[in-house]
Amino acid sequence: MSRRAFLADRIFDGTLLHDVAAVLTDGGRVLAIVPQSDVPADVQKTALGAGIVTPGFVDLQVNGGGGRLFNNAPDVQTLRMMARAHGRSGATSIVPTLITDAPEVVEAAVDAAVEACQNVEGVAGLHLEGPHLDARRKGAHDAALIRPMTDADLRFYRAAAARLPMLKITLAPAAASASQIAALAEAEVLVSLGHAEARYEDVAAAAQAGARCVTHLFNAMSQVEGRHPGVAGAALTLTGLSAGIIADGIHVHPANLALAAGVMGDRLFLVSDAMAVAGSDATEFTLNGRRILRGQGRLTLEDGTLAGADLDLPTAVAVMVGQAGVPLAQALAMATRIPADLIGRGDLGRLTPGSRADFALLSSDLAVRQVWRGATLI
Repeated sequence: MSRRAFLADRIFDGTLLHDVAAVLTDGGRVLAIVPQSDVPADVQKTALGAGIVTPGFVDLQVNGGGGRLFNNAPDVQTLRMMARAHGRSGATSIVPTLITDAPEVVEAAVDAAVEACQNVEGVAGLHLEGPHLDARRKGAHDAALIRPMTDADLRFYRAAAARLPMLKITLAPAAASASQIAALAEAEVLVSLGHAEARYEDVAAAAQAGARCVTHLFNAMSQVEGRHPGVAGAALTLTGLSAGIIADGIHVHPANLALAAGVMGDRLFLVSDAMAVAGSDATEFTLNGRRILRGQGRLTLEDGTLAGADLDLPTAVAVMVGQAGVPLAQALAMATRIPADLIGRGDLGRLTPGSRADFALLSSDLAVRQVWRGATLI
């Protein structure tokens, strides 16, 4: 019997919450969400009881996990360990992220991601965060490796996009021209603006050229001022831009989380920006030869600069609800349907007819209790 029914007190379909309902699946795909009273008698039933069933989380910014950092070991085994670690925390689809590094590391990362997208469950593409950034807003990126985009870089990225199901590139307007952004967009690269000291007009021009996203809103970018909206203000007000945000209560104040959610709606999504320590007990690791310390919910360089986040998406959802006051359905959508739609994956981040039966059972405090990929418990 391949048809199954998963019964729960509450089920989120990517948009709406359903009470006392069931997810019907067949062959790893969703058939429907129905009231429990309408579950066919001949279907195998799994009673999940109290809690909330949500589509598997979709995390578009994952630097590492399971004790491994993608920059330090840009290979398929690292991506397999990352997907496994984040899958256990409910992120059934991840986009591995490589931050600013040497060209040979970028090349290895592309090759590894191409293979992983074909052979590793849960890897949905690749995110290159740099090296074409603004050193004035480098954050934890190595300034010695930051550089403008060249014509050779552009050819490489366009070729990589043709090999990958999804390629996202974070760049700064100061490091790439409008024509380069347009060429990336034409190759179906998701161009995201970040690590940038830029004017509103610079961001608007990049968006006009084809940029569609902003990386970790409010962090490593020019901020809103009375006469200068900066990158943050542009993200909030330019309706063609979506934005990821790190909702750990540390990177962004809860009031700004609430502000962004209220202004941007379905243009705002959650990212973990998780590093090697995710899913492990490790207390430190290295990045570009520099020591990163873990403590009090933070990851920092030895000088105190934030270096990624010690976060998973269930925790981010809980912060959005508990600290920012965002409605549960909106917070869940920010971790599921909204990022899936941004990368063109209508089969992810929702529990609707034909979508993948990837889902998690959350407790009342939004902690992950169980996770399924393709209706199979992991």
